[in-house]
Amino acid sequence: MKQPVIAVTMGDPTGVGPEIIAKALRDSEVQHRCRPLVLGDPSVMERALAITGEPLAVEFLDDGIPPADDRTDRIYLRSLSRLSPGDMVFGAPSPASGAAMYDYITTAAKLCLAGEVAGMATAPINKEALNRAGHHYPGHTELLAELTGTDQFVMMLAGDRLRVALVTIHEALANVPQLVTFDRVLSTIRTTHRDVNRYFRPNPRLAVLALNPHCGEGGLFGNEEARVISPAIAAARAEGIDAVGPLSADTLFHFAVQGGYDAVICMYHDQGLIPLKLLHFDDGVNVTLGLPIIRTSVDHGTAYDLAGTGKANPRSMVAAILLAARMAAVRDGDGEP
Repeated sequence: MKQPVIAVTMGDPTGVGPEIIAKALRDSEVQHRCRPLVLGDPSVMERALAITGEPLAVEFLDDGIPPADDRTDRIYLRSLSRLSPGDMVFGAPSPASGAAMYDYITTAAKLCLAGEVAGMATAPINKEALNRAGHHYPGHTELLAELTGTDQFVMMLAGDRLRVALVTIHEALANVPQLVTFDRVLSTIRTTHRDVNRYFRPNPRLAVLALNPHCGEGGLFGNEEARVISPAIAAARAEGIDAVGPLSADTLFHFAVQGGYDAVICMYHDQGLIPLKLLHFDDGVNVTLGLPIIRTSVDHGTAYDLAGTGKANPRSMVAAILLAARMAAVRDGDGEP
């Protein structure tokens, strides 16, 4: 079986990223399905192995990719930073660690664009440290969109039982109504349909949520459904996309998790992430749709309260790496959605 090379970015060196990577790379399915290449800091990786007790050796690759062999006792790492002890304090990210996070992400994107790796899976970052280092982005998604020259992108969170795609991402709730526009809703439906169809389920059925309670109750609670969301759904259906709605969020997820829909288009962050994390708190995966590269990520943050304890759950990291490998196999004709 072909094993795609997946670049795994270390994320915040002062958070749980290195530890969950150490644990994930010991997972037998990860070792069987792909060849991970960690992009990060050697001292941080060695510390994570000591903390977790995982019996892996670090082998450095200044260039090239991990060999196609049966070695399951090592981590292949490309060293992109040499942080000082003061920049490795758990829970205390610095501008230097923020700059390192940026380098890990940009290198992975470049490797993906050049075809040197099949996809990338990212550990969590600290957005404040990223900005303190001079890189002003709300998160991975927006940075990767810029690096790849992508205008139309969608954050989708996925688990075995539920997939949610977001029209707006990290926005103040008070700003959401003005950001839910016809163009934005239609673009989200199109991008979600295209990539879910390509990677997950042919001819997917999409549920599109309302913004307001009870779909606005005929305008009593808001008019975004009639003015914006319904016309966007109609336009998508005219293009042959199987999208239905607007539907009330308070009831829709009951039917979605029973298999009635292949993805749910949500108007704002918590509308989608609350049910997703209720079902997939440990194994949810963040997938960026619309990019010319494959990018997955853990669906959690840096978890500073657990950093350095060795107790962080690696299931989301495992799921992110495996999903990137599966998507790469589908794209390259070695698997089916």
